Amino acid sequence: MKKHYHTLIIGTGCAGYNAADKLFDLGVTDIAILTEGRFMGTSRNTGSDKQTYYKLSLCGSDGDSVREMADTLYSGGGVMGEHALCEAAYSPRCFLRLVELGVPFPTNEYGEYAGYKTDHDPRTRATSCGPLTSKYMTEALEKSCLRKGIEIIDLQRAVRILHDNRAVTGVACVSTVTGECTVLSCENVILCTGGPAGIYQNTVYPESQHGATGLAIEAGVSLSNMEEWQYGLASTKFRWNLSGTYQQVLPRYISVDADGNEREFLYDALGEESLGLIFLKGYQWPFDTRKVEGSSRVDLLVAAEIKKGHRVYLDYRQNPKGLEKGFDLLPAEAYDYLARSGALFGTPIERLEKMNKGAIELYADHGIDLYTELLETAVCAQHCNGGVTVDLNWQTELIGLYCAGEAAGTFGVYRPGGSALNSTQVGSLRAAEHIAGQGSTPREMPTYEMPAIQRGVSNIAAIRERFRTEMSRVADFDRDTVGMTALLAEVTALCESFFDTVEISDESETAEAFKLYDMALTQRSVLSAMLCSAEVLGSHGSAFVDKKPPETTAAPRATRTVTLGGESAMKPVSPMPDPELWFETLLARKRKEMTK
Repeated sequence: MKKHYHTLIIGTGCAGYNAADKLFDLGVTDIAILTEGRFMGTSRNTGSDKQTYYKLSLCGSDGDSVREMADTLYSGGGVMGEHALCEAAYSPRCFLRLVELGVPFPTNEYGEYAGYKTDHDPRTRATSCGPLTSKYMTEALEKSCLRKGIEIIDLQRAVRILHDNRAVTGVACVSTVTGECTVLSCENVILCTGGPAGIYQNTVYPESQHGATGLAIEAGVSLSNMEEWQYGLASTKFRWNLSGTYQQVLPRYISVDADGNEREFLYDALGEESLGLIFLKGYQWPFDTRKVEGSSRVDLLVAAEIKKGHRVYLDYRQNPKGLEKGFDLLPAEAYDYLARSGALFGTPIERLEKMNKGAIELYADHGIDLYTELLETAVCAQHCNGGVTVDLNWQTELIGLYCAGEAAGTFGVYRPGGSALNSTQVGSLRAAEHIAGQGSTPREMPTYEMPAIQRGVSNIAAIRERFRTEMSRVADFDRDTVGMTALLAEVTALCESFFDTVEISDESETAEAFKLYDMALTQRSVLSAMLCSAEVLGSHGSAFVDKKPPETTAAPRATRTVTLGGESAMKPVSPMPDPELWFETLLARKRKEMTK
């Protein structure tokens, strides 16, 4: 490991590897990727029944356009116009780059990349490689980086972005093994650290994913829309989204109380209507306040059972109540889907084997046999639609600090399923292009004095457990403003007294202490944004605030929540750009650039 680099990329997921790969192609080769664990993170370790990549349509006779896709992204509300347009315009380029790297997206014999409709998608822009799309992307991009000899600095937790109040000067990191601190000098940092995975107890983020939003918070840059999350049903023994065919095959939902009594609570509450709502959870997996009288009733009923102290399971071994009368009782959409899939027969597990055998094998690979076992579930945090505020080049307010992927705040309130994977590629490419065009401005070697952490009996696990549990209790999809206010005061107090409060048993726990600090800083910002939006907007998106239904509105949200430290305010989003599209003008501009 050297001590000086032109650019450091933090994170070894889809965004991080793509940033490094493109920087190298653009001639910026004095780079390294910094990671606390090369095989950790969400990109490599998460997915769903059919993990989606959202792109411009590239098949069939239905029309599509860059501006139409941009309008779809923008219409989700809370989205900056420049981000929507960039993510649409760069979509084909980024997708086909992944194809060239060997990511196995399905195509017909004529080269059309087949699509399907995903949530919040007016067309059929979605595609998939199956349950592990982001894993395949990560591995393909990693191979490209390794072929180029790009340095990967492993087992190092970044703990501070160093700067001179104007621009980035370096990064301080600690060894996850020894706790030793190292300072690295650089001109640019690209944060590709994923979402703030460590702030909730009920979460589908993989246990290896922690997030590092606190790095941006301590660097003094703002966050956008940190109250906007996706929550949905997920298994808890092995963390995995229970969307798509996991729901469309109509599993039985049961609740088991402390005495072992079993009850089909969805049927008890909804009768035969429960069958159609279970099916819709496949398409409408995220909790949505607009659907609290529809498919999101499932989430509310599941959460209510868990709050009673009951455990909730999906049972694929036998059919749910209502289906004993036959498939003719299903809504037309569910019946037609199962009919076209050749699955109007048998039990849920038999239908799942017919429609998506890989979904069964996935659980088998993690020691869960859906043929014989119940699958425990909860409504879990899955994705943060907010993140670090970035401009059209994915640069923050601090010169030289960029952010891409889920860590960047570009998604808004609603986003089409799979658009996050497109964003990992677009944001990291935009950052790489901007850095490559800036030249080099050498920095002096920065210094960093690591705060002293008390030695004693470690209390990290206990503090982490308490604050994560409270976040899931009062600040998930079913939010309680009184509880969030009290929790914000506690978290703020922890942030202010952190290094006088936390104890570690030895130096090997140093990185864990900084992860906890990052969690506390991020929880403070998230709670601040949640309370701000609750006061101004009430229930909306994925936030069901104080049990009050949302006010209906046809217009997309034209504001975003901006958080700096622990203070939040509502600000307008930028409009959709109307850039130059006259070919002759753009050709002349390109020729001028080439002569520089």
